Amino acid sequence: MASTLASRKVRPAGGFELWIWYFMRLSGLALVFLALGHLFITHILHNVETINYYFVSNRWADPKTGVFWRLWDLAMINLAVIHGFNGLRQVLDEYVTRPSRRLLTHTLIWTATAAILVVGTYAILLFQSDKEYIRRWQAERASRLSASASPTPGAGQAR
Repeated sequence: MASTLASRKVRPAGGFELWIWYFMRLSGLALVFLALGHLFITHILHNVETINYYFVSNRWADPKTGVFWRLWDLAMINLAVIHGFNGLRQVLDEYVTRPSRRLLTHTLIWTATAAILVVGTYAILLFQSDKEYIRRWQAERASRLSASASPTPGAGQAR
């Protein structure tokens, strides 16, 4: 009985660890909704085979909903990266006990986190459609569709 009572106190006493403890719970909850929404859109509303550069480019460039989708993707990637790397930090803190190695580990984790956040944020916020690529893709797709729609000579005829 004493061991179950002692294990119930899981919230940190204060400072950075308390704030990050709250962040982990809130970001985890937000990520559930963001990720489920993402999965619903890409796997239920749309066929996975249609999710490509053209799809994302149109979604992000849409004048009415483009800002919403960029913010959705930005929130999802940033929360996932911070949540994941902080979880890694917490797990490694159980194994890395020497202060100098822990400092090195934390420095590497937060440096990687910052680098991924910068690249992800840059890619989402400053994305611009490659209109020439989209034009070529549409032309190639149209030619494939017209080729598959036209009957081949002799098909369906008895020999």
